[in-house]
Amino acid sequence: MPGFGDWAATWWVPLLFIVVAGHATNVCVTLFLHRAQTHRGVRIHPLVSIPMRIWLWLSTAIVTKEWVACHRKHHAFADREGDPHSPVVEGLRNIMLKGAFYYRKAVRQPGVLEKYGKGTPDDLLERHLLAPLNWLGILCMLAIDLYLFGFFVGPLVWLVQMLWIPFWAAGVINGVGHALGYRNFDVKDESRNITPIAVWLGGEELHNNHHADPKSARFAEKWFEFDIGWFYLRLLSFVKLVKIEYARGVTGEAPATVSAAAIEG
Repeated sequence: MPGFGDWAATWWVPLLFIVVAGHATNVCVTLFLHRAQTHRGVRIHPLVSIPMRIWLWLSTAIVTKEWVACHRKHHAFADREGDPHSPVVEGLRNIMLKGAFYYRKAVRQPGVLEKYGKGTPDDLLERHLLAPLNWLGILCMLAIDLYLFGFFVGPLVWLVQMLWIPFWAAGVINGVGHALGYRNFDVKDESRNITPIAVWLGGEELHNNHHADPKSARFAEKWFEFDIGWFYLRLLSFVKLVKIEYARGVTGEAPATVSAAAIEG
């Protein structure tokens, strides 16, 4: 076990920790919150989903029901009035800089959680720790970072972790993903594929592909696109820790009405 501040002795260790921890956070968001909880494209075994939920509690303070409700509402009103975070409605600059604030505003609106947050975990862990004490998780993460990296580097590492999802998810994916990039599908909203490969984003960079078929657990469409989230799902499926309900062109059948299916959970 490392001693206090040992991981700050070499300059590259904090950087590596940030990248690995950030990628783990993105993977938990895309696999658990997005593909499993929001769209029901996969079912994840508790042996995997519970550690994911705890990691999200530590690294983001995200409450599952709130995230799911916000994202389902986004699909129901994509790039028109009612969308919680559209650069078409609010402007790209605002979403990039203030995406997390739009998220908070959306989940506090009366009735949003009840209508769009159905079917999310309601077990003892969620009711007594993860949801009511979501702020405690990031304080625990601060204590861990302080121990690993010391009193100077530790808070810097923690700050980057706290800004990771507001920047990459609330800013880049929700902002750039509806403003810049290429399109494989002529959907009604302005969703774009930011790039065909962005391993650190977990597959969320293929945003237009996702909007064309939200329930699909597989985001890649063209031969040159790589969805690392789908790669992880296949590995977990191989060891029976994930059940893939629907993946475009691979397994299952697409829902007749995607938006209704997503809202109903």
